[in-house]
Amino acid sequence: MEIQTMQTTFNSQRATRRDFIRKTAATTAVLAATPLLRRVAHGQAPAAGNVLGANNRIVVGFIGVGGQGMNAHVRIMKANAQANNVALAAVCDVWDKRIRAAKEFIEKDNPGAKVEGYGDWRKLIERKDIDAVVISTHDPLHAEPLIAAVESGKHVYCEKPLTRYLGEAFAVRDAVKRTGKILQVGSQGCSAKAWHVAAQMIREGKIGQLVWAQGYYCRNNPKGEWNYPMDSDATAQTVDWEKWLGPVKRRIPFTPQHYFRWRKFYPYCAGLLGDLIPHRLLPLMLATGNPEYPSRVVCIGTKNVHTDKKQTDGTPERDVPEHVEILVEFPSGVTLVLASSTVNARSPGFALYGHHATLEIGTSGERIQLLPEKEFADEIDPETLQGLQPTEDIGAHHANWFECIRANKQPNCGIDLAVRAHTVISLAEMSDRLKIACLFDEKTGKVTTADGKEIQPLTYGSTELS
Repeated sequence: MEIQTMQTTFNSQRATRRDFIRKTAATTAVLAATPLLRRVAHGQAPAAGNVLGANNRIVVGFIGVGGQGMNAHVRIMKANAQANNVALAAVCDVWDKRIRAAKEFIEKDNPGAKVEGYGDWRKLIERKDIDAVVISTHDPLHAEPLIAAVESGKHVYCEKPLTRYLGEAFAVRDAVKRTGKILQVGSQGCSAKAWHVAAQMIREGKIGQLVWAQGYYCRNNPKGEWNYPMDSDATAQTVDWEKWLGPVKRRIPFTPQHYFRWRKFYPYCAGLLGDLIPHRLLPLMLATGNPEYPSRVVCIGTKNVHTDKKQTDGTPERDVPEHVEILVEFPSGVTLVLASSTVNARSPGFALYGHHATLEIGTSGERIQLLPEKEFADEIDPETLQGLQPTEDIGAHHANWFECIRANKQPNCGIDLAVRAHTVISLAEMSDRLKIACLFDEKTGKVTTADGKEIQPLTYGSTELS
C-alpha cells in the first residue's frame, strides 16, 4: 500500500473533528550545528541566543494519566516545573479516578494552581491557552490526538511507540512536517550523551565504514511481564470503555485484564516490539549518524515459557511473544540486531561495529569506548569517555523538548528518527505474525516479500486481533 493511500484512509477517520481544528503551517526546523566531540559528550553545547519566546512559560496538558502518564510525566514535570518554566494546566483520562488523582497531585502545595480535568481529549485540545500536550495513552490513542494537537498549534510529547500501526505513523509524520510543531517521542535513551557521541564519531569516520550494530532489552519476570495489579474501582460504569477502545475494531465489553494489562494483547500493543524494543532501537538508530528507513526486516517471536499460565488470578495468556529477535537491513548495507525478552535477563552489550574500530556503549548510555581493530591499531588510538548523562532520565528528555520548543529546533527523538524506527517496528510485527521477511521501499511506501508480492501493512480490522 502506498504511503499516500494509507494517509488518506487514516485522514478520513478524522473528518468529524475538523470543525474545531485550526490548520496551521510552518517550515520544519533545521538541526543545530554539531558541536565538538567532547563538548557534546559533556553537555556543553553552546546556548542559543536571541530566541523568540525563550523566557515564556509553556502551558502543558496531559492526555492519559495512568501509571506511565502520572508517574513518568506528571510527577517528574511538576518536580521540574520551575527549572523548565512550565505550568501544568489540564489532565484528561477515560477513568474519573485518575483525573481526580492527577488534579489533586498537581494542585497540592502549588498555590494558585488551577487544573481542569477532562474525559474527552478533544476538549483539552480546544483550549487555546495550552501550548504543549503530553500523550501517555495506550498505543491506539496516540495518532488521532497527536495529529489534532499539532494541527491546533500545540507541540507534543508522545510516549513510544509513535503509533500502533504503520499507516498512522506516516499520517503523523505528514502532520508534524506540515505544521512545523515540535514532536518528542518518549524514548528517553535518545537524550543520553553516548549515542550522540557515537553518531558524531561515526560521521567523522572514526570507526571506518559502519558494518552492523547490536542492542537488547531483556528482563525475567516469573509473574509474567505487564501483569500489573488491577483496581476494583475500574468498572464499566467508571471507565469510558468506548473512548478507550478508540479505533480498535475488536469491540469487547469492559475487561479489567485488557484495561490494566493491555500491553499483552495485540489489539492494543505489539508487546515487546511496542514497549521495550523502542528504548533500544531509537538510540541505536540515532547512533549510526544517519538514521535510515529499513530495506528488509525479519523478526522471530517465541512464547514457550508461558508465564501467564503459572498465575492464580485467572489472567488469560498473552497474545504477544515472551521473547523476540529482530534483524534489520538498511539501504546503506548496515545491519542491526536486537533482542528483547521477558523470560531471561542475561544480555549482550551495546555495540556499533565499523571496518576500522568498534564503539561499545554502556548499558545506560553513560560510557563509550572506542576499540580499534588490530589491523588498524597503528592508526587509531583507543579512547574511553566516562560519566556521560545516562539513559533513563525522563526529566532530561522533557527538558530537551522544552528547549527545542523555545529554540524551534528538532529534539533528540524527533519525527524523522521516530517514523524510521516505527517502520522497523511495524515491519517486525508483520514479519513475526505473518512469518515472512518484509522488504520496504521508502519511495513508494510499499511492503513486499522477496518475490515482489505486495503485503498490506497491518492495521485496525486486518486481523481478528485488531
